Amino acid sequence: MIFEQLQQIIVDELGVDAEQVTLEASISDDLGADSLDAVELIMAIEDAFDIKVSDEVAQSFKTVQQIVAFVEGAK
Repeated sequence: MIFEQLQQIIVDELGVDAEQVTLEASISDDLGADSLDAVELIMAIEDAFDIKVSDEVAQSFKTVQQIVAFVEGAK
């Protein structure tokens, strides 16, 4: 369920197709997010899940799986 919510947020924020958003997808390489996109994506995730993501943690996210794992741990 968290993956599906995250997938929709990523689709909305990055303008990619849902099929591109897999657990293994690289946020920058596969989904084309630049640093501004990444900041906006993190803000949308914080709002959607009512969590706080530190800058250090946000910068460590490389794949969708890493974001899913963080959100699951934060809930």
